[in-house]
This record gives sequence, C-alpha cells and structure tokens, in this order.
Amino acid sequence: MSDKTSSPSLAASPSQSFALDTIGRIESDYPDKFGIPRQPGLVRASRASLVLLPPYDDPLTVRGLEDFSHLWLTFVFHRSPARWTPLVRPPRLGGNAKVGVFASRSTHRPNRLGLSLVELMGIDTSRGVRLALRGHDLLDGTPVVDIKPYLPWAESLPEASAGFAPEAPPQRPVAFTPEIEAALASRADGDSLRKLIVQVLAQDPRPAYRNGAEERRYGLRLRDVDVRFRAVELEGGVAMEVVELVQVT
Repeated sequence: MSDKTSSPSLAASPSQSFALDTIGRIESDYPDKFGIPRQPGLVRASRASLVLLPPYDDPLTVRGLEDFSHLWLTFVFHRSPARWTPLVRPPRLGGNAKVGVFASRSTHRPNRLGLSLVELMGIDTSRGVRLALRGHDLLDGTPVVDIKPYLPWAESLPEASAGFAPEAPPQRPVAFTPEIEAALASRADGDSLRKLIVQVLAQDPRPAYRNGAEERRYGLRLRDVDVRFRAVELEGGVAMEVVELVQVT
C-alpha cells in the first residue's frame, strides 16, 4: 500500500460559484437610481417595505426579529450592468480619481452584491411577511438575498479609519418656490414628501463630475413625482432649489 498522499479531488474543492435565492423584494420611495442616497442612514425620511417571497414568507422566519432596531440587508444591484472593472471613480473623490473596486462601494462589482444597514420600523405578518424600513438606500424592486440583525456591540467601531470618506458628506440647503410649497400642502403625504425631498437634495445628487459646471436643471423621481431642481448660488455657498413637481402617471 502506497504511503503517498493523494491530491484532493476536484469534487472536494471549494465551489467557485453559488446560487442565491431572492428571499424578498423592496417597495421603495425611489423608483429610479438617480437621487438615491449613496449610503444608508443619510435620508431618514425614506421609507420602504421588504416583502418576503415564498417559501421565506413564513412568519416563523422572522420570529424574534422585532427585538432588533436595525438590520443588515444583503441585496443585488439588479439595475447595474453585469460588467465590472478593477478601477472605479467614487463620487466622494469628485468623479475623477480612481480606486480599486474593492476599496469602494461602487455598484459595478463582480457579483453586484450590496449591503445596507436599515432601521426596522415594524413587522406585519397578517398576510405573509412585510418589514417596514426607514433610512434606506434601496431602489424599488431591489432583490434581497439575506437579512441579519445588527449588533452594535460587535459592529460599531468609532475608532475605525474610513479612507477617502472619513465623515458624512456636507449637506446643501434646500429651497422651495411658493408654488411648490402650495403643491406639497395639497397632498395627503405633503409633509413626509417635503422631508424626503429636503433630505435627498441636501446630499447634492448631481453627478460629481458636473458639479460646478454650467447651470442646468435636473430631475429625480421620488414616490409618484418628478422633482425638478437646480443649483443656485446663495450667500455662503450652493443651494438646491426645487423649481417644479411633475406628477408621474
């Protein structure tokens, strides 16, 4: 009998690909990618629901989850192209400097997986399972592949270094014309929509490479309206001014 050690079979090698099931989908305030905050928690007025899909919509799957205030969601950037590159241009660096894809949170990743820390506002198990969320950064229709409770004692590290993004981005003032204020006041959800608009536009969602370019109007979708805005120079800096709200049918 030979005493030579045989090499492991290919069957025993770690798999290089994995199948992931969509366990639920997001119903979100953000119908389009443009304007979504670049990180969770920056727009606390944003609301979403995570609707679990069969067979994961059994209420037993979320038993005990109500005791946690925040959740980690692993999801797929389903509206991003499948292609990826080793270098990306983070908006925080002005859209010009490049860093490695794994040194960024770019949506253009090899597996298009995202990770978002969201606030859990409630759980409805009357018909399947629906999780009410706040402070998210998720596009409507986003497929979610995993949920884990957030543990602050293990995952909050204030002393950690944060590379080229050491702190939250500065916020811009947001202004409304009297006509826009009147239009918001006429809506049943006017107060919450106004807060959402303010918090989203305060992040200055204009493409980084266009900041400082010629004045132009931008539009982004929030709920059922197209919010049209522009950058204006005010004493003390640039502000975002809402100039039109267009109902989307």
